[in-house]
Amino acid sequence: MLILSICVVALNEEYYLPRLLQNIKEQKYPHKFIEVVLIDSLSTDSTFEIMKEFQRINNEDFYSIQVLKNGKKIQAAGWNVAIKSFSGDVMARIDAHSKLTPEYSLQVMKLINDGEKVVGGIRPCILEQKSSWTNTLLEVENSLFGSSINASRRSEEKTYVKTMFHAAYTREVLDNVGLFNEKLLRTEDNEFHYRIRKAGYKLCYDPKIISYQYIRPTFRKMLKQKYGNGYWIGKTLKTCPHCISIYHLVPMAFILSVLGTSALAILGIPFFAGLLWGLYGLFAFGSTVISIIESGFDFFKLLMPLMFFIMHMEYG
Repeated sequence: MLILSICVVALNEEYYLPRLLQNIKEQKYPHKFIEVVLIDSLSTDSTFEIMKEFQRINNEDFYSIQVLKNGKKIQAAGWNVAIKSFSGDVMARIDAHSKLTPEYSLQVMKLINDGEKVVGGIRPCILEQKSSWTNTLLEVENSLFGSSINASRRSEEKTYVKTMFHAAYTREVLDNVGLFNEKLLRTEDNEFHYRIRKAGYKLCYDPKIISYQYIRPTFRKMLKQKYGNGYWIGKTLKTCPHCISIYHLVPMAFILSVLGTSALAILGIPFFAGLLWGLYGLFAFGSTVISIIESGFDFFKLLMPLMFFIMHMEYG
């Protein structure tokens, strides 16, 4: 059997990491064919100690467990440490802020054994703590209007995509494509997957491969994340415009449309501003109504149209 290397890069994740490590222990792919590579990015909390304790207790159960340091601290550099260090046949790239299903490894290796070179699947967002407010945050994040229509986020059919979350790569791909671009802090996966496609490989998405990501627990933190994502999309456009999908540019186009139609309205041509806000309101309120129908009414959900607007402006 092929060896699967599950790699995790973490910075100050003492809260989430123990749960993810428990998920790794629960993987159904035979543990003697799983290598665990844990990379600490100079954490100031107990992240590194948690990794070492996991290694000490579980080393005999797995093919091997490595605990390494990422001296450059940034995410892309951490993944490069993983690429240089993993000893398996396949490297799975897992965010520390995540949750894996027990079948994750089985489904990944099934596709690899079927001949695919890069595989991944759906990544729904979930809550760490449930309340009326956090449920609303989750609805906003998972909404088609609030998130994306990109196939790699929500498709229910097996397909080939441009990029994906928690991808797993065969050693052949990594040997041919090389390392992550350490100049990129948020969009390193988009650029990396672009080079993979350029090298002639396909990214196979299968919704049977399921992993989850915990959403930011406050609206402020969610906005900070959206701003950072949008900022690095803009930076990446300068160095690798083909790495970015049209989906990433919609919020920026929205801001430009707001500015343009507002200027026309000031000049006495209000039609386009009315059309823009009418369509935007239709989608925002429509998404809110769908959320209420599907998951029930809550007072905080009445704020969703405003939350959509603020989030789109922050990203754009």
